[in-house]
Amino acid sequence: MASQEILREEPNRGSFINDPKIRSLFFQTLVVIIVFGSLWWIVNNVIENLQRLHIASGFQFLRSRAGFDISTTPIEYTSDSTYGRALVVGLLNTIIVAVAGIITATIIGFIVGIGRLSQNWLIRKICTVYVEVFRNIPPLLVIFFWYSGVLAVLPAPRESYHLPFGSYLNQRGFYFPRPVWGDGSWLIGVAFLLALAMAWFVAHRASQRQMTTGQQFPVFWTSVALIVGLPLLAFLLGGMPVTFDFPKQSTFNLTGGFQVKPEFLSLYLALSFYTAAFIAEIVRAGIRGVSRGQTEAAGALGLRSGPILRLVVVPQAMRIVIPPLTSQYLNLTKNSSLAIAIGYPDLTATAGTVLNQTGQAVEGVFIMMIAYLVLSLVTSFVMNIVNARMALVER
Repeated sequence: MASQEILREEPNRGSFINDPKIRSLFFQTLVVIIVFGSLWWIVNNVIENLQRLHIASGFQFLRSRAGFDISTTPIEYTSDSTYGRALVVGLLNTIIVAVAGIITATIIGFIVGIGRLSQNWLIRKICTVYVEVFRNIPPLLVIFFWYSGVLAVLPAPRESYHLPFGSYLNQRGFYFPRPVWGDGSWLIGVAFLLALAMAWFVAHRASQRQMTTGQQFPVFWTSVALIVGLPLLAFLLGGMPVTFDFPKQSTFNLTGGFQVKPEFLSLYLALSFYTAAFIAEIVRAGIRGVSRGQTEAAGALGLRSGPILRLVVVPQAMRIVIPPLTSQYLNLTKNSSLAIAIGYPDLTATAGTVLNQTGQAVEGVFIMMIAYLVLSLVTSFVMNIVNARMALVER
């Protein structure tokens, strides 16, 4: 009836628990309370235990005298230095072995990964065996293999292997000539930095030229000529300010030169060869991920297999390779903490010594966590920049 009013009842929403917004807010609040409550309980428990054991908390101990020596010191350090400087030495040792290992593992991994796709049966099988062996062995055993099974059985210093350029190899490490920088040596460093800038400029311009005209430029050999030629020219113009201290054999040891100790060599080789096995599989998968039509199209244009791989396949494969490659770089950096097993003074070993002498366990572990976290974040940041530059740009 027209005179009657139409009564509209609002739908029954039921309990407020059934409201998605309220339920979501409730569970988020509950999670936050549990997380912060757990953190408060841990911190409070640590403080009570430290007070009961009469251990003073804080980082004032970093200014105290360390009182112990470190075998490998990239910067000046003595037993009279502070704990803080000892930790810096350990951090630098970690960075050195990680950077050297990343570079070597990348080179070996790319070679082996490409070798696994070789048409040559022998090369393909050798690369396969390498990957399957190193990928299925714990990294600690690989370190022991190089330390006890390879370097430890080298001859004594008196019977050292004499290598080119005045270098020696024995069970105490690798010795090579040490440069002695004289007055005017700074010109060589400036020339080297200038050469790097010029090499980057040449590569940038060559890339633009190739995109515009299709013509290639010998970037590699031009860069090599700049990086080698300019410092050499500065060396000659500066009156040869750099001399070399060559290692010399004596009755029981070698004197002079620069010594790379077996602990570093073992860790460096182990991390490099171990991580390279995983990188090889990543590279192989990346190359397999490139459409076969790309190779066929390049072959139809008259390119040979080498230029096809270098100019067509690998640049496209890098877009697939870089993200998992970042994870392997992070793993290598964190695996360097295994150095404590063979006595290499990395961050973990040095912080462990500081922890044992001072009793500052919480602070020592916190410093190690922050250091490895920063190294990992920096590595990820750099690789993300590289990945962004390699990504396809949509028009």
